[in-house]
Amino acid sequence: MARFQQLPLGRAPWPCQDPFLFCVHHLDAYPAGDGAFGPAASLSGRNLGQDFAGKEGWNMYHGARIPGFPPHPHRGFETITVMRRGVVDHSDSLGAAARFGAGDVQWMTAGRGIVHSEMFPLLSPDAPNPLELFQIWINLAPEDKMVEPHFSMLWNESVPRVVVRDEQGRAAEVVVVAGALGDAAAPPPPPRSWAARPDSHVALWSVVLESGARFVFPAVPAGVRRTLQVFGGAGVELDGERVPAGTSAQWGDAGAVTVQNGASRSELLFLQGRPIGKPVATYGPFVMNTRSEIEQAFEDYRRTRFGGWPWGSDEPVHGHEPARFAKYPDGTRRTPPS
Repeated sequence: MARFQQLPLGRAPWPCQDPFLFCVHHLDAYPAGDGAFGPAASLSGRNLGQDFAGKEGWNMYHGARIPGFPPHPHRGFETITVMRRGVVDHSDSLGAAARFGAGDVQWMTAGRGIVHSEMFPLLSPDAPNPLELFQIWINLAPEDKMVEPHFSMLWNESVPRVVVRDEQGRAAEVVVVAGALGDAAAPPPPPRSWAARPDSHVALWSVVLESGARFVFPAVPAGVRRTLQVFGGAGVELDGERVPAGTSAQWGDAGAVTVQNGASRSELLFLQGRPIGKPVATYGPFVMNTRSEIEQAFEDYRRTRFGGWPWGSDEPVHGHEPARFAKYPDGTRRTPPS
């Protein structure tokens, strides 16, 4: 019996394991902008509001004028947005806002309920505006599903990047979004996150392997599950077992695992954590433990709108200036460290 369960990545979402709920890779070759944050290209033939077909290499998603995801609610879990290229503008029902870009990570605890938008403003009118990001959903423990919402920005400048070389000097570059690799520890996750519990052993790493490079995923305590999304390159071997590109490899044993790259550069996304191990009930934007809790989430949203929408637009963006920032619900404004 194979040690690693292998599943095709497909288009979206990618397979993942408890405590992770959802993993998607957005890769859009947006054209030049029209000066009003939308594409300087015809939108004819697109199913606006539900544009996921990848026509011409990009999507409007739920946006009508500006690509992205206009206001939508969440309850009972967390979203982690890991940026690789492009810009995202965040706005939410707490009054928080942010503009973040390549290398930045937004980590949001939806908790008892939040409405947010994630728009992809096309800032350059003179050149293409490529966008690439991962969005990952991680569950909350039952006792934390109704906590106060929380919004965090982990700036590129504070996210560790570790270069590990094998015996032949070939490099693996690891971006440590959550967890730790050796002495390199990620910035703290939100306080009520499953990842904030030391015994959860949550890790989220983006890994780039040079041609022929070897890298070892360290041993973990028994019961921790691991998933490796092999999304770029020509495939790898895990402890000698071939894993082609476009494959998710999952395993649950505790031992160290060696990944051996082939002849081309490879890109991997690594998810690790101790399962929460509780029932999961989902419907659209809500993740709870029982069907009745889902019904209550819809009732609460209809009644309260999770605080309403304080923005004057359903596709809010934050101006033409590309500078990154975060404005928190208490009005505090922060920018990346110098």
